[in-house]
Amino acid sequence: MTQSARDRARKIKVVLFDVDGVLTDGRIWVFPAPVADGKGGFESRMVEFKGYNAHDGTAFSLLKIAGIKSGIITKRISETVAMRARDLKLEFVYQGQSYKMKPIREIMALEGITLDEIAYVGDDVIDLPAMREVGFAIATANARERVKAEAHWVTPNVGGDGAGRDAVEFILDAQGILDQTIEAYIDEGNPLPPSMDIGKGGDLKA
Repeated sequence: MTQSARDRARKIKVVLFDVDGVLTDGRIWVFPAPVADGKGGFESRMVEFKGYNAHDGTAFSLLKIAGIKSGIITKRISETVAMRARDLKLEFVYQGQSYKMKPIREIMALEGITLDEIAYVGDDVIDLPAMREVGFAIATANARERVKAEAHWVTPNVGGDGAGRDAVEFILDAQGILDQTIEAYIDEGNPLPPSMDIGKGGDLKA
């Protein structure tokens, strides 16, 4: 008997996300910036910008309160991703990953969990190997059609516009803890570090 998306979501202990097209709208803004060349002059260096959705930031807070770990696995290497990960205090951050099952296997070994307990959110063909293996494969509404075809569930919203939040709320709802997690989040006594998702690169001491 085929498992339903909700059945799969009930087992999840770790949620992993691609970045571009999932936590962003997929656009990559590249600008030249002057940097000292060490010879008294300047040279141009590429600076990359991405835009993130605050609703997704809240999703990572909800996961923390619910006791579900989260992380990102992305092919690109970007300081903006590293900064966002620090802000959100993610447990797992893997950049420069062309083959995403390698970090997933590392996470499984670290956490002592199985593939059935991992959810992965993707949008493009590079995500397919991971989506084919994990217990709960989620595609964003803007994902390539062949990616949607292999997903267990597709988010209502596109990447960069709340798709991450869709995935998290679906999982928490399936586990029967969405409402209580939201109430804990808005309670002034919640256990989240005060510096989480403050938009300043995070405070590693908090």
